[in-house]
Amino acid sequence: MNIGICGGTFDPFHRGHVDTVAAACDVMNWDRILYIPAYRQPFKTDREHAEGPHRFAMAILGTLEREEMYVLPIELERGAISYTVDTLEALRTVYQYDTLDWIIGDDNLAQLDQWKSIDRIFELANFCVLTRRVGQAFQPVPQTGSLESLPQTRPTHGAIVFAKNPVVPISSTEIRRRVAVGESIEDLVDPRVARYIHHYGLYRKEQA
Repeated sequence: MNIGICGGTFDPFHRGHVDTVAAACDVMNWDRILYIPAYRQPFKTDREHAEGPHRFAMAILGTLEREEMYVLPIELERGAISYTVDTLEALRTVYQYDTLDWIIGDDNLAQLDQWKSIDRIFELANFCVLTRRVGQAFQPVPQTGSLESLPQTRPTHGAIVFAKNPVVPISSTEIRRRVAVGESIEDLVDPRVARYIHHYGLYRKEQA
């Protein structure tokens, strides 16, 4: 089974989180997509976020109509800084023989050398990089060719795959700003997520 994994703060979960991953799914042939809200991301330890249960609930609501998408609370339950290597170690105990593709944006590539235990991560999974560039795929050694020719039985780990992806100009920062000043967010999030945000008073100006 091919599995795409998308980690993030999801504060809040929005259409861009679904649309970009769904587009990549068409070329990556993922059988299942796992969204994993972080308890606290290593590069965002100085930022305040909505509480984990709220972010988990919004991710659930934002993926209800996609049967291939699941939301897992494993990083929230761990309750510590959310390191990818720890999450992948846990997932490998469940998906021992499956292909695991950790999804990142191309802006994250320059930071990979700062990730905890990056060599171990490559032993556990591949990286799928969502990019506006022409699709390509490679392993550190050897190179594997173009994305279009990527075999169904691609490596279960150790590869970096670039998936050309449409730009979805949505950011969680913009959504929080709109909520804080009373502007509509209906075009940026699933209606269920919008109702949840308003019901619980998330991101209001007095909380900003």
